[in-house]
Amino acid sequence: NTVSNLIFILPPIYGAIQTYKDGLEKRYLAAYLCLTAVGLGSWCFHMTLKYEMQLLDELPMIYSCCVFVYCLYECFKYKNTVNYPLLFVLITYSVVVSIVYLNLKEPVFHQVMYGTLVSIIVLRSVYIVLWVYPWLRGLGYTSLTVFLMGFFLWNVDNIFCDKLRALRERMPPVVGAVTQFHAWWHILTGLGSYLHILLSLYTRTLFLKHRPKVKFVFGIWPVLLVDPPKKL
Repeated sequence: NTVSNLIFILPPIYGAIQTYKDGLEKRYLAAYLCLTAVGLGSWCFHMTLKYEMQLLDELPMIYSCCVFVYCLYECFKYKNTVNYPLLFVLITYSVVVSIVYLNLKEPVFHQVMYGTLVSIIVLRSVYIVLWVYPWLRGLGYTSLTVFLMGFFLWNVDNIFCDKLRALRERMPPVVGAVTQFHAWWHILTGLGSYLHILLSLYTRTLFLKHRPKVKFVFGIWPVLLVDPPKKL
């Protein structure tokens, strides 16, 4: 459960470096780094199981989703514009959720607030791939499907935790390790979130008349390379 967080850490760092090299907008650099922050916080929590580290895991989930929302809803604006009203709403949302959660200490509250942001992101993504850039449906639906698979396995692990533990005790160590559904929640949601940033960045660069293309590192891991617009 600790090591599985590497998927939140290493690929987004690569994405942030590539975004910086391509000279793209800083909000996408922030999106990648926020995803890395989630992975680092989750790593610290699962390594220590301390409450303070749990906050370092859970609160960045809210902050990163707010950055994702801003990026996705600003895809069709002119370059270097800032939507101050939306920034104010998202920052206020983050602050209020943080204060309430620190005082309430209720996981369901955090889950509802996080789920609300995810729902907003999904609705916007579906709009983009259905009516704006339909050729991005594969990327959009893959991101959503992978994320939902992780969410499903997380729920299975929560509901059947005791039974799964008893089952693993009768399995060989390697087989038991791959049935750690919480670890798969990390892997799948990390991949789904990473693919979402690719979708958002692909949408943005298409609008700005760049020439984005997806490349697979080692034939496996997708990265987005962006060429500047052709000069007329």
